[in-house]
Amino acid sequence: MTTVIICRRLPGGVSRAATFSTVSRSGAKRMIPRRKPEEDGNPQVTDSKAEVILRLQNPVEYRIFYNPSAYMATKTTSYQNAAGSHMAGDERPSASKFSSIVTKQVQNTYSITWHRSLSTKNTMLHLEFSKPFSTQAGPKQPVEPKPKRDEMPDVEVQAYHSKEDSRMFQKQRPEYSSLCYDTSIPVEPLPLEERDLILHSISTLKSELVPGTIVEYFCKLSCLPVEQHTPLKSHAEFMMLCHYSVKKIKMFSTSELIAILKALVRLTVLPNHFVMSPYEREFCLRAWTMNLEQLLLVADLWRCLGCTVPHYLRVSLSYMSMHWESLTLPQLVQLVYIIGEGRKAPQDLMRKLETLVLVNLDSFNLEEVGAICLGAFKAHYRFSEQVMQGIGDKISSRLEDMSSCALVNVLKMFRYTHVDHVDFMKQLEKVVPPRIPSIGIQGVMHISLSCAALRYLSKCILNAVASSVPSRVTYCRSKDTAKFLWSYGSLNYEPPNGERFYNSLIQQLHRQLHEFRKFPEHLLTGLLGLAFTERYPYDLINYALSNEFIQLINKTKFDLKRDLFTLDGSVEIECPDYKGSRLMPQLQQEATEVLLSFAEREIYVKPEVQEALTILENILGGPKYVKNHMILPHTRTNDLEVHLDPDRNPVPFNFITSPADKQVVKDEQKDIGKSPSDDLMNQLLNGKSSGRSSEIYDKTEVQTHGQKRARDEQTPSPVDYSASPDGVTLTDSLLKVLTKSATSPEHPSSPATPQPARVKLAIQVVARNHYCYKTKHLLGLHNMKRRQLRRLGYVVVELEFWEWFQLLRETRAKRVNYLRHKVFDSIPQK
Repeated sequence: MTTVIICRRLPGGVSRAATFSTVSRSGAKRMIPRRKPEEDGNPQVTDSKAEVILRLQNPVEYRIFYNPSAYMATKTTSYQNAAGSHMAGDERPSASKFSSIVTKQVQNTYSITWHRSLSTKNTMLHLEFSKPFSTQAGPKQPVEPKPKRDEMPDVEVQAYHSKEDSRMFQKQRPEYSSLCYDTSIPVEPLPLEERDLILHSISTLKSELVPGTIVEYFCKLSCLPVEQHTPLKSHAEFMMLCHYSVKKIKMFSTSELIAILKALVRLTVLPNHFVMSPYEREFCLRAWTMNLEQLLLVADLWRCLGCTVPHYLRVSLSYMSMHWESLTLPQLVQLVYIIGEGRKAPQDLMRKLETLVLVNLDSFNLEEVGAICLGAFKAHYRFSEQVMQGIGDKISSRLEDMSSCALVNVLKMFRYTHVDHVDFMKQLEKVVPPRIPSIGIQGVMHISLSCAALRYLSKCILNAVASSVPSRVTYCRSKDTAKFLWSYGSLNYEPPNGERFYNSLIQQLHRQLHEFRKFPEHLLTGLLGLAFTERYPYDLINYALSNEFIQLINKTKFDLKRDLFTLDGSVEIECPDYKGSRLMPQLQQEATEVLLSFAEREIYVKPEVQEALTILENILGGPKYVKNHMILPHTRTNDLEVHLDPDRNPVPFNFITSPADKQVVKDEQKDIGKSPSDDLMNQLLNGKSSGRSSEIYDKTEVQTHGQKRARDEQTPSPVDYSASPDGVTLTDSLLKVLTKSATSPEHPSSPATPQPARVKLAIQVVARNHYCYKTKHLLGLHNMKRRQLRRLGYVVVELEFWEWFQLLRETRAKRVNYLRHKVFDSIPQK
């Protein structure tokens, strides 16, 4: 490679002009533009220096363009080390102490091109990138105090930094100062002239920089005014300083490495900076020689930098697992916070920490309780009921003194553990509604979602949330929009401003359609919440049931087939005029099989269901008069179906009662795989095949209502009739299928053959969790099921849990009389 160095003298320039290095392709020259006279008429001081242009043949280059703005000059004072004291071995070039300096504004534009092949060891030119960025003197601008949380305007409330909120506990005890880094502590600003001297020293010393000097320079440069950070990070000298800190990383003490990390935090160096990986590796190697305070402090610094450091956290948590009994209370809280930010931890360690939480519960302050709950929640660890009851007892009487952030964090853990604490929830109704306007929309979402997860119908909280959302809906993420809709739909609650509330959220769903390509599960969550309230935005549903959206769903980590099935089944029953996309029969089949399999294992065999089934069989005359199944599989709960004639006499309809009969039907469905179509009948009668047939998927023994219409809309597909060259072989199974009537036992509820003379009962053996907490208010899913059953002509009969479960402890005669009354008195006698 040929290198050509050309030195030129410029006739004029700006004050204290610097020498620049530019590497360009194919010898292209880059000249330093001559400064024009200042528009304000200020005299210029001309001082020319040599311009150096470095030419390389076909280099690979990295170019940085820098155009600093003007800065306000300030009166400088003697500099104090950012680390608090000078470390041993620090070296720095001699410089005079600066007093008060007033300079003028200078515009400076140049380009730096960095070549990978240039070694920073003794080969980089002694470039003077230390040109001071002079500023125009001016009056100091007054600093307005930050408004309090409750006084913040709406925009500031939404932009409030949630990560800073979650660190509020660190200000509650002085012990946290050694465990975490507080970025809000002001530092004495570094004069710009001293910055220039430092950068010049770096370019002069290069590989001769010793660890102490490197640490000192990092600490000093990190004290530059914030507006100077971005220009500094693009300086070649700063990159050189970072390079030598990595190259000599083994020579630093642990405290020196921590001081450099603090400086990087102040400079807001990006997580993908090249120094991050070497530093993480070095701290991993030193972890077992560090103490608990250092391990936690370094983890906190990584968090401030926004770096995910899984290797360091894994090593640190292994150390903590061995020394967990030595943790002090602040160390425990900080550790749980760090675990939460890392999103995972060994379950064995979490169980040990839970023991310490229970022991120290009375000593935690309110913010620390919130931090503990948030850390465990983010790490997907459920505290025991004992711990949650203790937390509820501790904070219930002091909720007014708790910050909104800590309060929301505790709610998250109650939601996650599904532990109910009556006093805590009652106090929430007093404390939360007045705070809603001052809580960010994400926090408001978590409040409503917690109410839904705990089945807690608090009208005062939900009304306060609903009145606040429409004016702030544009701040909602797709997740927030979906969770609001799910919460209100799940609780089956319509707020006083229901139409405005729902319309604003539906409009936000339309605005966020692009987000659902990345988070398709949120659209499905929102649409299900709307379906619970009998709201069906056709355009959004058409997209959600399209093949394009289903492909997006298949790429997620969630199994959402059942949710798609629930939405599709609800649309089929409640939207007769809907003409948009529908779920493919194959997906309907798969979802139905999953739900029926679960029901057979978990629902049909429940003692309260089996007891009701047995008594009904005895009352009505046998198993053929009652059927334990899911009339609407997409609603995910079972029914005890009974048919009565106009005289209220039971009508037999369930002729498949034994497991052997059920298996025969399933085998036939598997062998046949389709119902006889007109094309197939023509083959059987004429002995010829047209080569086309409507392929139909028979879901299961239990079919959903309206399924015939969905099948008829499917596109015909070719079927191979290889059994006979001229037709289809008539087997016993095929003949049996062909001779089935639409009213056969295998098709108990086909809408194509209505039976007006019969009354169909759908008896619900409901559980406590089908209702809102300690109320008789049905949840959204179960209310929707009953609405759809009535739409299909069923009479819904409720075996309320507060009656039936009580009778399970009474005599059998009482249960028989109760069920007899429920069945025969549910319809009037003609």
